[in-house]
Amino acid sequence: MKNEVANETPDKAQAAKPQLLLVDDDPLITDTLAFALGADYEVLAVESRGRAVELVRQLAPVPGLALIDLGLPPTPHSPEEGFRLIADLLAHSPAMKIFVLSGQNEAANARHARALGAWEFIAKPANPLTLKRALDRAREQAAPEAAELIGSSAPMEKLRSQIAQFAASPFPVLIEGESGSGKELVAHSLHRLSSRGARPYLALNCAALAPTLIEATLFGYAKGAFTGATAAKAGYFEDAQDGTLFLDEIGELPLEMQAKLLRVIENGEFQRLGETQRRVSRARVIAATNRDLRQALRQGSFRADLYHRLSVLSLQVAPLRELDRDRLALLEHFRRLYARQSGAEPFALDDAAEARWLRYAFPGNVRELRNIVIRLITKYAGQRVSAAELEPELDLEVAAADPGTLAEQAQRQLERAAGFNLDETLMAWERAYIDAALRITRGNMSQAAKLLGVNRTTLYSRMDPKEQK
Repeated sequence: MKNEVANETPDKAQAAKPQLLLVDDDPLITDTLAFALGADYEVLAVESRGRAVELVRQLAPVPGLALIDLGLPPTPHSPEEGFRLIADLLAHSPAMKIFVLSGQNEAANARHARALGAWEFIAKPANPLTLKRALDRAREQAAPEAAELIGSSAPMEKLRSQIAQFAASPFPVLIEGESGSGKELVAHSLHRLSSRGARPYLALNCAALAPTLIEATLFGYAKGAFTGATAAKAGYFEDAQDGTLFLDEIGELPLEMQAKLLRVIENGEFQRLGETQRRVSRARVIAATNRDLRQALRQGSFRADLYHRLSVLSLQVAPLRELDRDRLALLEHFRRLYARQSGAEPFALDDAAEARWLRYAFPGNVRELRNIVIRLITKYAGQRVSAAELEPELDLEVAAADPGTLAEQAQRQLERAAGFNLDETLMAWERAYIDAALRITRGNMSQAAKLLGVNRTTLYSRMDPKEQK
C-alpha cells in the first residue's frame, strides 16, 4: 500500500535521491540493503546481469552508483558473471562507480574486479553504515578524465600527430583500442581541434542501447511511430547538426542498422522512424571499438562496406602497457587532480613501488590507473607508499623483465624442487602467459595473439596440446 501511495504522489525528497543499482540474487540481502540505504538512495534492485543491463538501458539518466555481487545466476558459485557485469555497466556508462559486495572475497577476485574498473571491493558481510559511508564518499568524488592526452612516449606522440592531421578532415574516423584506453578522449580531441569545435558534440554508446531502440535513437521518430511515441522527436543525427557524432562500441551495432548508418555516411540521407520524408545530416561521424572488426568481418557480424567507409581514416590507441613512462605521467596527473579535489596531501611512491608501477601491465588501462590513484590518495594521503602497500591494488602478477631477477627465480625453484622437469615448467609458463593475455583482452584471440607476439594460428595450436605433438 505504501508503495502504491508513493507512486501516485512522489514527494520531492524521494525524487531528489540519487539512484543506486543493486544486483544480488539473495532477496534477504537486497531487502536488507534497500531498507538500510533507502533513506538516502533510491535503490533499484535486480537479481541478475541480464536484468541489470536491461534496466540501465531503460533509464535516463543512468544511476551513478552500483552495488553488485560477483556470484550471480546462472553461475552463482563463480565470479565470472559478476566480472562480465562490471564490463557491461562500464560499457554503458563509463562514469558509473561500481562497488563489488561479494562473499567471493579472494584477493585475486578483488584485484581483477578493480582492474576491470570497479571503484572498490567490499567483502560480505558488510555493515550497512560502512557501505553508506563508502557510497557517500564516491558520490562526492568526481571522476573526470584528463582534459588532454597525457604522455610523451612514441605511441602517444604518433597519436597526437594523427589527431592533428585528421581533425580538419570532413571524413569519418575509426578509433580502435582496448576498453579504458581513452578512445572517447581522442574523439573529443578530434572535434575540439576541428572547424566544428564550437558546434555540437554528441556521444552515443551503441552497446548501451537495446537493439529495438537504436534506430529511433539515431534517427528520431514521428508521432505514433510506435506505442508510447506521443510526440515527434529528433534523433542524434539531427541534434548533432553540423557538429560531431561519436558512436562508441560501433561493433555492437546490429547488421540491419549498419546498412542505414552506411547510407547516412555516404550521402547524409536518413528518415525518422515512421516517416517517409527525407532528411539530411551534415554531422561528422567518429566511431570507436574495442573489438577486432576484421575478425567480425570474417564472422559476418559486421558489414565490409561500412568497415571500409569508416576506416579510411583510422587511429589506434595504444594500451597503457605499451606507453612506458607515460604511466608515471598519468600517475602524477591524477595524483595532483584528486589531491586537489579531496583537499588531501598527495601520496608518493618509494623507489620499489615506482619500479613495480612501471612493470605492471594495467589490463584496465587508464581507467584502472585512475581508480588505483583514487584508492591510494584515500588510504595514504601525505604518505610514502611502499611496494608492499601498492601490491594489493594490482591485478595480474607480471614477471620482472630483467634476466637477473628471472635467473634468481629459476635458481630458487631448482634449489627447492625435487624431480624438476624443464618441459613441464616451460609449458606451465606458456599456459600462464596465454591465460593472462586472454584475460587482458577478454577472450579476443586476435588481440591476445598480437599481445603475445605470435600469429593467431600459432596461438590456437599452443592452446591445443595435441597440435604440438
